[in-house]
Amino acid sequence: MRTFSAADGTRLAYHVRGEGEPLAVLPGGPMRASAYLGDLGGLTAHRRLDLLDLRGTGGSAVAADPATYRCDRMVGDVEAWRAHLGLDRVDLLAHSAGAALAMLYAARHPHRIRRLLLITPNPSALGLRATDEDRLAAAASRAHEPWFPEAYPALRAWLAGGTDFDDRLVPFFHGHWDDTARAHADAEPEETNDEAAGRYFAEGAFTPAATRTALAALTAPVLVYAGEVDGGPRPSLARRAAEAFPNAEVAVQPGAAHYPWLDDPAEFRKRITGFLDRPVVPDRPSAT
Repeated sequence: MRTFSAADGTRLAYHVRGEGEPLAVLPGGPMRASAYLGDLGGLTAHRRLDLLDLRGTGGSAVAADPATYRCDRMVGDVEAWRAHLGLDRVDLLAHSAGAALAMLYAARHPHRIRRLLLITPNPSALGLRATDEDRLAAAASRAHEPWFPEAYPALRAWLAGGTDFDDRLVPFFHGHWDDTARAHADAEPEETNDEAAGRYFAEGAFTPAATRTALAALTAPVLVYAGEVDGGPRPSLARRAAEAFPNAEVAVQPGAAHYPWLDDPAEFRKRITGFLDRPVVPDRPSAT
């Protein structure tokens, strides 16, 4: 584990896995420690992964001011991290809720992005959200699975606001509900800062119109990566999110849900490395 200081003095941690050219990684949750990302399906064979623990998670210190857990307030943490890594432009990969932070960072610092990879992204920063209908439609495609008869009514009740999230819903987030998925799901509660998660999407975190306008200056290539059976985002929502970027493409992994690197590691590696290995325009003078 390595550390650096944010602008407000909060000590932040990140974890380095693998060797080679760095790929900076933001976790989702929201506010889940980066441990759940593992080696992202074996990406460490191709790139060095630098995985950030957002403030208040994993090895990073708890924030003195809880208001700084709001998504937009952490853009400065990402910029401090980039400077600490000594990178003029960064290849940035973000998962789920972490993609909202990555979008805000790209909007504020477009010339610091070399490549941007948004994996099963939460597009709240763009004023887009997965609807209940999205989640139910994706869930209905799993009707042939043995756990479905118990899980689907529980999902409907949770979406209607009548119940808390419970373990019966977790299989919908995995394309294959097997031992690997179960072990991954079992670790989640201990990795998430619930207080910080409750503040991440707080009122004022997003100004979608301004973000969309700012992203028009992002010339870097963007990959919006969806799982075929994921409910948030469904591939159609991922395509709508991609429209906000001048140079974006969408990839949909067959049979995958919210954690595509677990569902088919080889397929995930192939698609991600294929995107990362393409040449990009040469660095130009940076601006902030």
